[in-house]
Amino acid sequence: MTSENLPPHDVEAEKAVIGSLLVDGEAIVKIASFLEPEAFFTPENQWIYDACIGLYQRIDAINQITVSRELAQRNKLEEVGGAAYLSHLVSIVPTSLHIEYYAQIVSRLHVMRRLINAASQIADIGYKAEADTDAAIGKAEDILFAIRHRQGHRDFVPIKQILGQYFEEAIPSQIGGKRISHVLTEFTALDNLLGGLQRSDLIILAARPSLGKTSLALNIARNAALNQKACVALFSLEMSRQDIVRRLLASEANVDCKLVREGRYSEKAERRIMEASGILSEAPIYIDDSPQLRMVEMRSKARRLHFEQNVDLVIVDYLQLIHDESRRDSRVQELSEITRALKALARELEAPVLAISQLSRAIELRTSHKPQLSDLRDSGSIEQDADVVLFISKEDKYIDEDDWKRTHDIEVEPYPKGIADIEVAKHRNGPIGEVKLRFVPTTAKFENLKTQLNTA
Repeated sequence: MTSENLPPHDVEAEKAVIGSLLVDGEAIVKIASFLEPEAFFTPENQWIYDACIGLYQRIDAINQITVSRELAQRNKLEEVGGAAYLSHLVSIVPTSLHIEYYAQIVSRLHVMRRLINAASQIADIGYKAEADTDAAIGKAEDILFAIRHRQGHRDFVPIKQILGQYFEEAIPSQIGGKRISHVLTEFTALDNLLGGLQRSDLIILAARPSLGKTSLALNIARNAALNQKACVALFSLEMSRQDIVRRLLASEANVDCKLVREGRYSEKAERRIMEASGILSEAPIYIDDSPQLRMVEMRSKARRLHFEQNVDLVIVDYLQLIHDESRRDSRVQELSEITRALKALARELEAPVLAISQLSRAIELRTSHKPQLSDLRDSGSIEQDADVVLFISKEDKYIDEDDWKRTHDIEVEPYPKGIADIEVAKHRNGPIGEVKLRFVPTTAKFENLKTQLNTA
């Protein structure tokens, strides 16, 4: 086959990408989140880049010596042309300055090759002439959607930009220096117990559905960003950036979340929402709402933002939606790898990582509905890797007021309507205990509550 008949590719751009990495291994942070090994047309270049990704995932240095060793361990060094080929790549790239430009070329041409392959697959569907036309069209659409889905690359977006989009698009007819030593949640009793969220700690925040896990995490993000000017990196794998902004607006403006979502509120509430928008626009919160995210992508994005803005807090919503790069025998093993990677990220950035997690249904089957560490879903090493484990529970979810009155002296123990128990079930460097907060579901907001703190 002549070069004219080959699918679109650019060998020189591929060489420039790899040469840039051999010259400056740290440059991989700029491209790892969007450039995959299979994007390289030449097998030799694909093997070398895959070796670089392997080193990067292990947090090893990337240079000519380490890449050569990695290839040798994979029995690929001689196949790529030996150390001489790596030296050649280094010689043709004097600097890594333009690595993103070359990587975009490699990525774009890979998409073109995938389009050619998709066209062939769609042609095969047409030639089969299936009786069910809708099914055939659906298969063809799925093939193209798979390409578009993989190209749906998202990255951190400042909340100010998202707020601007919200008021422009969502309801246009309604609305014309010094690094922080630890991050405060601004929930007094919780901060007293934890001493704030400590740098390099992995904090797991877990609860059953609809108990306010995301709301509490967003409240913490808001408090840290506005009161401490902490830079917050928020990975939202479940909720869109627009939904997150609506929640923050509702909480800040003290307006019902449903009304904010539907754009139905009074002029007075509208003024509060506009004021809240102005306040939140100044919050250094960066949101990435990529629905499917690999750990390698998350690490690259967090590191890149850290280099640019000096990240003080990373929030992940939620743990069970993260994908691991390697194939594991079980989901438990996969989650174990992910929690270890999150802990490594906390140490690498020297910033607390707050990861939301689900709890198993075992709680519903017990007489006492208090969460236990064993309730962590697909637990694996979650408990082991976490420095802090927080649980949210609410007694009013499981017992109504009449039943409560029959078993309690309401003068001594009033019905705990709207009271959330935040249990510190694990605290590697301090005491465990429980604090109480008030939760307002209409505005998705947690508030301080004067109560006695029980510690152990």
